[in-house]
Amino acid sequence: MDVDATENPKLHVLFFPFMGHGHMIPMVDMTKLFAMRGVKTTIVTTPLNVPFISTTIERSKNSGFDIHLKVLNFPRVEAGLPEGCENLDSVPSSQGVNLDMIAKFFKAADLFRQPFEHLIQECKPDCLIVDMFFTWASDIANKYDIPRLMFNGSSFLSLCISDSVNVYEPQKKVKSGSEPFVFPNVPGDIKSTRDQMAVIYTQNEEDELTRSVKKWREAELKSYGFIVNSFYELEAAYVDHYRNVLGRKAWHVGPVSLCNRAIEDKVDRGKKPSVDEQKCLNWLDSKQPKSVVYICFGSAVDFNAAQLTDIAFAIEATGQHFIWVVKKEKSNNEEDWLPEGFEERTEGKGLIIRGWAPQVLILDHEAVGAFVTHCGWNSTLECVSAGLPMVTWPVFAEQFYNEKLVTEVLKIGVGVGTKKWVEVVGDFVKRDAIEKAVKEIMVGEKAVEMRSRAKAIGEMAKRAVEEGGSSFRDLNDLIQQLSSRRR
Repeated sequence: MDVDATENPKLHVLFFPFMGHGHMIPMVDMTKLFAMRGVKTTIVTTPLNVPFISTTIERSKNSGFDIHLKVLNFPRVEAGLPEGCENLDSVPSSQGVNLDMIAKFFKAADLFRQPFEHLIQECKPDCLIVDMFFTWASDIANKYDIPRLMFNGSSFLSLCISDSVNVYEPQKKVKSGSEPFVFPNVPGDIKSTRDQMAVIYTQNEEDELTRSVKKWREAELKSYGFIVNSFYELEAAYVDHYRNVLGRKAWHVGPVSLCNRAIEDKVDRGKKPSVDEQKCLNWLDSKQPKSVVYICFGSAVDFNAAQLTDIAFAIEATGQHFIWVVKKEKSNNEEDWLPEGFEERTEGKGLIIRGWAPQVLILDHEAVGAFVTHCGWNSTLECVSAGLPMVTWPVFAEQFYNEKLVTEVLKIGVGVGTKKWVEVVGDFVKRDAIEKAVKEIMVGEKAVEMRSRAKAIGEMAKRAVEEGGSSFRDLNDLIQQLSSRRR
């Protein structure tokens, strides 16, 4: 039986997302979801990250929800980080990854333990929902006898694969990086290669990163359970496996992005968009239904100039209308990666957004027909919720696992053929492969079939969060358990 959480409005849940947009955005949505059920919610962040979430929090508060914001100082100096660096997006790097700076950023995360404990003493929450990267949170939660739910921003499939990798280490039993193997004790005979995995899982010697993985694992086992931005119908076999076979406690409450119904709610997620939303909507309104390809690779991927050039040539060759989000900013009206005359030749047919885009707003528009994506879980689930097929282009993190869910399990995507995990900059993909994948997702009988399947799954996503839906019920069950435990 569904339980109305408003019967116990004093339940207080404290949220602490990791300081990166891919972690903050879904947890802000989650904070709103709990508040919508009558729960008092508080979200914690640092001074320079406040602008990314304050508008959403204030709007929710003005709507009558019991939602609050607490700010902890970021231990930048103690961690050895430069001024202004409080978000993964602001970690200094040239092309590629600055591992030293990333390590310092994670050191800063470890230094939040004491101020966060003081905050708990002040706020006295009934539950903590804290990002997986704050490994110390489980110890603090157990010290004060508060349930701690972990959030890592990925799918149930990824959770199942992570368990398989930790227990069986199949990647260490193959002779080469390109030799395929099956993840043991994971439904569906999901295959991968060592080349598609993070180096922390493939190296033999222990270092700071491998020690971090062990700490994440230990924190997971000490926690009350996982809260997952997904829904049962999307990956039922993996939800059941994680809960019933692996014996882990987990609740699916997504897609959390669907709590954003109004245009302003869809726009105010993360950074301020680099394009006027009305201009964007007017441009989309001028296009035929399902005629536009949306191209975006998230907040962390940073392709080099050569890759961007090949993307441009491929887009033009497909003849499709497009919206393309690029991180590179225009300087002195020149861009050495953009083919000469590209914007003139594609005028009216394409829209380039340099910076941050209102992604959910764009995906939900009827003119959009497909999404070329890096397969970050937020983007994947937002696309699923919009009922759209994908061109999959994984780069790093758990993105190769998400690609397998999209292309092999759900069969609503076509891959560009990336073979290797290459952090941030990606494994180079030639223009012919990009053009072929985009055409396959937009034109022909296969495209129609994938679009039909994607639309059906999108309808399932919407039903999941409605009253009586699978995620609606799971969130109710979680709130009931937390309320009963507090009583």
